[in-house]
Amino acid sequence: MFYWIMKNLVIGPILLSIFRPWVVGLENVPKEGAVVLASNHLSFIDSIFLPLIVDRPVVFLAKSEYFTGKGLKGWATKVFFQAAGQLPIDRSGGKASEASLETGLRVLGEGKILGIYPEGTRSPDGKLYRGRTGVARMVLEAGVPVIPVAMIGTEHVMPIGSRLPKVRRIGIILGEPVDFSRFEGLEGDRFVLRSVTDELVYDLRGLSGQEYVDVYASSVKEKRASQSR
Repeated sequence: MFYWIMKNLVIGPILLSIFRPWVVGLENVPKEGAVVLASNHLSFIDSIFLPLIVDRPVVFLAKSEYFTGKGLKGWATKVFFQAAGQLPIDRSGGKASEASLETGLRVLGEGKILGIYPEGTRSPDGKLYRGRTGVARMVLEAGVPVIPVAMIGTEHVMPIGSRLPKVRRIGIILGEPVDFSRFEGLEGDRFVLRSVTDELVYDLRGLSGQEYVDVYASSVKEKRASQSR
């Protein structure tokens, strides 16, 4: 109920009236049943606007840091993400990654919509980067369709490092559902997982028009961070 009130009566109408997002392909989201929304990731606000334009609740697996911040800002961020139905995950790898996978599968098993960023992190420069195969494994194990989603212009509204958004119009394009049932039972094959992931990212490239770079975005961030020391 709190989620519905915040989305439909409080935060949602205000944000939608200010940023006036244009949306294409909303009819591709099924009215019921589990489905994955696999989106490119340009800005912090991607996790805000995508759930706002979809009629059904969308659950994102948000990094745990959003729920553990200190001070007024940390508290406000935690409350917002909880109100938006987001779930904290540990992205440190290993057992944490397995726990994230299980959490995502539980959400899908409940017939809900799960939002995922195949790149694993925000793009450092607006380009589209290589996808992580965790999304493919989750999709194949759950046996659900995937809808590629392109966020347009969100990196100009709130670039990485900025504290407040700029008022600019953004766009959201939802592609047609992609069915990977032909790979049923092959979620343990790393070549299949890479193929599924690359196909998803290829679809995202077509929808978003982004330049593609065949390396992980996290590697680019790490390299830049080391160079700036």
